[in-house]
Amino acid sequence: MITLYVAGANFGLPEVSPYVTKTEVHLRMAGLDYVKVPAMPETSPKGQLPWIEDDGEMIADSHFIRLHLEQKYGIDFDQGLCPVERAQAWAIERMIENHFGWTTAHVRWLMPENYVKGPAQFFAGMPPEMQRDLKREIQDAVAANIRAVGVGRHSEAEVLGLGVRSLAALSALFGDKPFMMGQRATGVDAIAFGVLAGLMTPYFEAPIRDQALRFENLVAYVDRMMAGVYPDHDWAPLSRAREAVAA
Repeated sequence: MITLYVAGANFGLPEVSPYVTKTEVHLRMAGLDYVKVPAMPETSPKGQLPWIEDDGEMIADSHFIRLHLEQKYGIDFDQGLCPVERAQAWAIERMIENHFGWTTAHVRWLMPENYVKGPAQFFAGMPPEMQRDLKREIQDAVAANIRAVGVGRHSEAEVLGLGVRSLAALSALFGDKPFMMGQRATGVDAIAFGVLAGLMTPYFEAPIRDQALRFENLVAYVDRMMAGVYPDHDWAPLSRAREAVAA
């Protein structure tokens, strides 16, 4: 049995981390049995979630977990894609993870009102003085990471512009297909869904969320994926929120 170490449900999402979501979607696509165990990032071999334990072997990072599942269990998450399509799927995944995903982190960690009701609540059970120090330390660390990848060096308006351009690119690439690469889900859908759902959750408010809701095909995609992957999760269809934003 595979053990998946997770952050857990919060912020209106079945999983806080889009990267945990990515791995859970891969596990479900593969039809593999697993159990979920809440964990802190520092318990991971690489200091981040997710990580798995599989027959005593510990694998960290969603990308390397995917490789492990494919190699050990003979799974091809990109089955049916030609070499060019596989390259395109990899390029899309890198755009989402290495750039666009950081706008979600920016929304949660660097917008004060979202930080207070979001990540700051991770420390709610600690003594007040410990909360204060840890909040500052971890928020500073996240901000440093966001700055290191480039997103944190820009103004709010510039971050919004970059994020909207990525949303427009994803919408154009998606077109009218049911999944990112065609008629069936492939590996890239796991992270596309995870990051888009993390951005579109109604728990947080941000200009980029309002912009995301204007892309009808992306909204429908997140709703469809949520219903398929997490049918028991209480998720109000985003199409209603989209209508309100578009009005």
